[in-house]
Amino acid sequence: MKKEKIVLGMSGGVDSSVAAFLLQKRGFEVHGVFMKNWDDENAICNAEDDYADALSVCNQLQVPLKKINYTKEYKERVFNQFLIDHQNGFTPNPDVLCNKEIKFDVFQKYAEKIGANKIASGHYAKIVKANGKFFICKAVDSSKDQSYFLYQLTSKILESVEFPLGNILKKDIRKIAQENNLINASKKDSTGICFIGDRKYNNFVSQFLKSNIGKIITVDGEEIGNHNGHMYFTVGQRKGLGIGARQSAFDQPWYVVNKDIDNNIVYVAQGPDHPALFSDELIADNMYWNLDIQKNIPFKCNAKVRYRDIDHSCSILSSKDDQCYIKFDHKIKAITSGQSIVLYHENGVCIGGGIIRKRNIPFLNEGINE
Repeated sequence: MKKEKIVLGMSGGVDSSVAAFLLQKRGFEVHGVFMKNWDDENAICNAEDDYADALSVCNQLQVPLKKINYTKEYKERVFNQFLIDHQNGFTPNPDVLCNKEIKFDVFQKYAEKIGANKIASGHYAKIVKANGKFFICKAVDSSKDQSYFLYQLTSKILESVEFPLGNILKKDIRKIAQENNLINASKKDSTGICFIGDRKYNNFVSQFLKSNIGKIITVDGEEIGNHNGHMYFTVGQRKGLGIGARQSAFDQPWYVVNKDIDNNIVYVAQGPDHPALFSDELIADNMYWNLDIQKNIPFKCNAKVRYRDIDHSCSILSSKDDQCYIKFDHKIKAITSGQSIVLYHENGVCIGGGIIRKRNIPFLNEGINE
């Protein structure tokens, strides 16, 4: 019986390597794709070392590996948007856009080229089918779950996708790799944004965006310092404000609580529990829906407002013209414009998501732009 072909993204890490092994065990004819998305020796994603590891595993498993250079497309479709978002005052998450615009697009194109019907990756997520549609669902290993980054994948795409790690704990992935002598069984997981690497975030961004000196102002209206540009700050940020010690509010640290983009002002407050850090509602746009909720508004669900966040119970109060208004059952700290909000049923099934644009800030003066 002829084996079904499947195209698997191979990163050189232990997750995608074990995914290849597991897909083979299930009877697939696995074809690996290694994507080079960034050309910079200072990045986390050291392409040559990672490719060597991916090739070693593929040779061991007798899996053909295709290397594709996508640096041009990545810069055009992901990195340029990353810079635009910063200029507009947002704190973007490029991994979400990369999955939609680059990774799964590349997988599908190569699958069509070699006559494969399915694509796969080493993401920690599951796919469930209900009422004839396919949905992203949280992985069994909640500490590694990556469904947050995948909410933009449509049912049509998911119909031909496999996530072989969705039901396995990370510790067991390591064990499988060790038992089968995979070269990267103990390889450290990559974290953070791959193209920034070990460099300081602001130092990296400053290579591409011009500095623009502005004021740092407290929520009480006191000017206490200057900054080099609003794009170097994000809501909830504590370090790197350059304010210094002040004999007030019991010397509690300063936090960014808001930004006025038009006037290039960064607003700050003292203390990790200052009310200006907390919000219980937001507006998101650029919405992707996997479920029609219009007839059921207000719609109760759970939401993550950032990766590594816990679930927050909320109600979708309106959804119109690609915008969504969401009210939370409790106040949430440091909701950040530009990050994704991802919406779930109680059973961990992703029903949609979008980009956070505005949050309520009741403790700041009127006229301050979000």
